[in-house]
Amino acid sequence: MAVSTRDRSEIVFFDLEVTWPDEGSVIVEFGATLVDPRTLVDCGSFSTPIRPADPTHISSLVDRCNGITKDALASAPTFAHIADTVYDLLDGRIWAGYNIVRFDHDHIRKAFAEIDRPAPKPKGIIDTFQLLTQRFGKRIENMQLATLAKYFGLGKQEHRSLEDVWMNIEVLKCCGAVLLLESSLQVNSWIFTKTRDFLKPHDISIADISVTHVPDGFGSQKIQILHKDVALKLSCEHLNIRFGIGTTVVDSGRQRLKFVVDPVPPLRDILDACDRYAYELFRGSGGNSEWQPVVIKKEGFVRLRLPATVIDGEVTRLDTEIYQKDSSGSLSRFDVRYDQLESLFKPGNPIDAYFSLDTYDYQQRAGILLVAKMLILHT
Repeated sequence: MAVSTRDRSEIVFFDLEVTWPDEGSVIVEFGATLVDPRTLVDCGSFSTPIRPADPTHISSLVDRCNGITKDALASAPTFAHIADTVYDLLDGRIWAGYNIVRFDHDHIRKAFAEIDRPAPKPKGIIDTFQLLTQRFGKRIENMQLATLAKYFGLGKQEHRSLEDVWMNIEVLKCCGAVLLLESSLQVNSWIFTKTRDFLKPHDISIADISVTHVPDGFGSQKIQILHKDVALKLSCEHLNIRFGIGTTVVDSGRQRLKFVVDPVPPLRDILDACDRYAYELFRGSGGNSEWQPVVIKKEGFVRLRLPATVIDGEVTRLDTEIYQKDSSGSLSRFDVRYDQLESLFKPGNPIDAYFSLDTYDYQQRAGILLVAKMLILHT
């Protein structure tokens, strides 16, 4: 590879393969690609296996199925032999890589220190792990490169430096394309930010649901429902409204608003599992109130509660955000008054619901409340 020495405007994507910590954690492969930041065109690549200077690091190496083996490293150059090329590639350019801040940057600095040479300095650093975590959000179970590659159908991660560099670039392109498409949809892009923490039924594994006790803010404990150790919040599109807005008057004349929907089978299965786990913990910790199933078994429906601000027994503000989606897919927000609710929540109409699962134990009744945080009505 002929390394560009002109304005050094290219971004250098690079990756390292290192031995396992119990094998010394030394670099055994370096791979890099120069990319034009305006076109993402590959301007040239370089990769090489690297023989550890200490022979014991080779003898203790466990051969890997990806081709990094004792024999391959025995004939490879040492880092000192390729240091000039690595320096010329990296110094004064913008560095990019997956988890580069916490991993690759440190190893490069240490490798140059071990041969008593100054380390290359970046003009800037783009850590694609941090960037994608911030911008792409929680659309998938984790932000590991292998998981992202599988999500976009890019194949299996090879754990070879140059192949992982190319995979990183392709993942970045795919994520960028998705974000661009989302921002260009007629539905305002902010909707994705508001709803990214809500999981759809197909994103949930019942095996990953758990329950625990957390402080309730009033000096006691309540049950919290988790998915992969994060508070579970659900979303479900095109739920059928079975019964419109109803009110329940509780102590002090306060009103609670709710409406009834028919859950699709995957959602019903998830709610049944949450109900079962929460009930077991409730009984196991000495709870004796009457448990109210979240899915009404005989009729098969669920109630969604609308949190509201009530003053002197009157609803003064609805705390749930309500939007209307028209036939083109664009959204508009309703500043809904209480007296308008009945006309909006008509039986048979479809609705997209984003809701939390809150547990309660009040006046000898206990169970799970589905609290609507955001609703999208279809017109």
